[in-house]
Amino acid sequence: MNTDVIIIVRHGKPALSKRVMLTWHEFRDWWQKYDAGGIIPDQKVPKKIRAYAAQADIIISSPLPRAIESTIAASGKHPDLIDHDLVEAALPSPNMGPLKMGPKGWGTLSRVVWYVGWSGGMESHSDARARAERMCDKLADQAAGGKMVFVTAHGWFNRMLKGSLKGRGWKCVKQNGDLHWSHRRFERPST
Repeated sequence: MNTDVIIIVRHGKPALSKRVMLTWHEFRDWWQKYDAGGIIPDQKVPKKIRAYAAQADIIISSPLPRAIESTIAASGKHPDLIDHDLVEAALPSPNMGPLKMGPKGWGTLSRVVWYVGWSGGMESHSDARARAERMCDKLADQAAGGKMVFVTAHGWFNRMLKGSLKGRGWKCVKQNGDLHWSHRRFERPST
């Protein structure tokens, strides 16, 4: 019996420094730069990630530069497909006046308020959840027939994909956290 396989990888370490203190509004500007930027050049890609990329039947990436550059670093080639449904879930920072925090602090606060329903004019949690469900259907279609699909995307959205895939009967057989270059391997019997 064949097995359908989906490997979901978080991109490599971004080039934009997180060693800054920002207001809520400055964080929104910083996040736009983060999305427009790539990864630190010449990063060491974990052997397991390179091996998965080499074995993949199809390589799919988010359209954001850090994901595309990570795909190229892992596989030595451009992705076979770029899918806009793989972009990171929105990170709307709430207006906290003159309060300054680092990007990690703003990211945590923003994710919490987004998760409980505040989107600040950006994609809502429910819309991102629907996008994750849509993306899972696309990935399952690509993996059908015993293929291996290698996906490069983003930390939080990858977590959302995990829940959606598990809800569809995929088993997460390997994972190693949520840091840069982390991955999850999902399998299910091919139909």
